[in-house]
Amino acid sequence: MKKNKNIIICIDSPAAAGAGSISKLLAAHYGLQYLDSGKCYRFCAALKIKYPNKWNYSFLKKKVMRLNTKELQKKYLLSEKVATVASVIAKDIKIRKIVNIFQQKIIKNPKGAVCDGRDMCTNLAPWTPFKFYVTASVKVRSLRRFKELRRLKKNITLAEVQKSIKKRDKSDRNRSIAPLIRAPKSILLNTSNLSIRSGFLKIKKMIDKKLYN
Repeated sequence: MKKNKNIIICIDSPAAAGAGSISKLLAAHYGLQYLDSGKCYRFCAALKIKYPNKWNYSFLKKKVMRLNTKELQKKYLLSEKVATVASVIAKDIKIRKIVNIFQQKIIKNPKGAVCDGRDMCTNLAPWTPFKFYVTASVKVRSLRRFKELRRLKKNITLAEVQKSIKKRDKSDRNRSIAPLIRAPKSILLNTSNLSIRSGFLKIKKMIDKKLYN
């Protein structure tokens, strides 16, 4: 596929709706960078764990400004410890401002990007014509996350996963800073009855219509 420079595709979604997997496919197809917003906070959390005595806002800003999107795909960011710390520091407005500077740098890059998170359409790039809100039922999302965790050999029940998903939804939608809401003029895609591939193809079709028609 020919690379499409300066295209910014934003996808907001609740946990386990399939947005991350779809975003990766879109980035690969259009030759764009892939920005996982949640991983930005995990990167900050990993720094806090690794450098507890050096960790402050100045130290964090220097590290984040040197960050690249490939670093955000590394496996060390997937640990439960990193996730726990990330959920706390993501509420810090100063940290959010630092992360936002990095994210703005990504979307200003001529390479273009696919941005996946909770507030990409509402806060990061509300001006882009390529805005999508990907969702699925709690039941479907819980089952997806349960299967993912079982593949990782995690000892957890489906009921526990569903409880966690509901708790995360409530937190994402009711937080005071950048809550998860559907952005005006964003296109809704419910993936409850769709495979990742089918979700990708549906969004690709809508993007191509805007790009080439």
